Amino acid sequence: MTDLETIVSDAKAAFGATTTPADLENAKALFLGKSGRITELMKGMAQLSVDEKKSRGAAINLSKQAIEAALSDRRQALADAELQKQLKAEALDVSLPGRQRAQGGLHPVSLTLERIEAIFGSMGFDVAQGPEIETDWFNFTALNTPEDHPARSMHDTFYVEGGTQAAPNLLRTHTSPMQIRYAVQHVKKHRALIDAGKSNEGAFTGSMPEIRVIAPGRTYRVDSDATHSPMFHQCEGLWIGENVSFKDLKFVFTDFCRTFFESDDLVLRFRPSFFPFTEPSAEIDIQFSSGPLAGKWLEVAGSGQVHPNVVRNMGLDPEKYIGFAFGMGPDRLTMLRYGVNDLRLFFDGDIRFLSQFQN
Repeated sequence: MTDLETIVSDAKAAFGATTTPADLENAKALFLGKSGRITELMKGMAQLSVDEKKSRGAAINLSKQAIEAALSDRRQALADAELQKQLKAEALDVSLPGRQRAQGGLHPVSLTLERIEAIFGSMGFDVAQGPEIETDWFNFTALNTPEDHPARSMHDTFYVEGGTQAAPNLLRTHTSPMQIRYAVQHVKKHRALIDAGKSNEGAFTGSMPEIRVIAPGRTYRVDSDATHSPMFHQCEGLWIGENVSFKDLKFVFTDFCRTFFESDDLVLRFRPSFFPFTEPSAEIDIQFSSGPLAGKWLEVAGSGQVHPNVVRNMGLDPEKYIGFAFGMGPDRLTMLRYGVNDLRLFFDGDIRFLSQFQN
């Protein structure tokens, strides 16, 4: 065996004996380092003749390449061994099914809002949406609740930046402002058609199409307990025409409740009350004939004939136009429909609770 063959054999043996990358680098230095055996042979070629340098140099290069190949093989072997060690330590049971992303669904309150809109839509009611940051005029004054009205003390209000001291901005405390906004736009549109000579027979009789609308949405008050939340939902309803009576209110809301709860024997009670924007006014209670709430009266809405001042603020003549309004809490309706006794559960974001309401 020549000296070069011996060096290659020794290198392979040294590399094979290493167990860590650091040991392998130390072994490499013995053969390929600055003072390694192959390097020393290269230095000794200076004493050789030109012909000897060619043959000797070629032989040394072949040996160097063999050592480098053995070094590369050992590096890969050590890396593979480390990977297997890691895989064994962090073993995964690939027979387990993968984690699938569950399909989302609507929030239970959103399901209730969709149900409310569908029922009233079948009765010919439009759906109106409006700003959640309101002006004092639309939220209070236009609804017959001026600054000094005692009813304002019932609304613990979130005031926000903007507006003026005389007319501050606030997070709306109910969706009733949309009754004014929708009615004003309705009146302006009708009058514009008359002015342009494009209206139908109403242009000749002076009559105006009825206003029939609901306004669902988020509202805000400083209130929080098992049945109240600082952010909650309301749905206001309005029907204005030339001959809309309290009888129509009772029929419409009774039909809505029986359809919503899918109970034809549901009993409603209209209990006298007070609201500044309606006169006369009534709280609406319902009574179930069966189930855990059987026999109990539960308040679900406030209602009444629209106050003449509110009709006037809509741009209409209260001597000619009359109607009713109601306001209910979709959150409370959701609680009753699904048998939930704490409103805060709807807004805690617990997927275990919310997933129960998905189809």
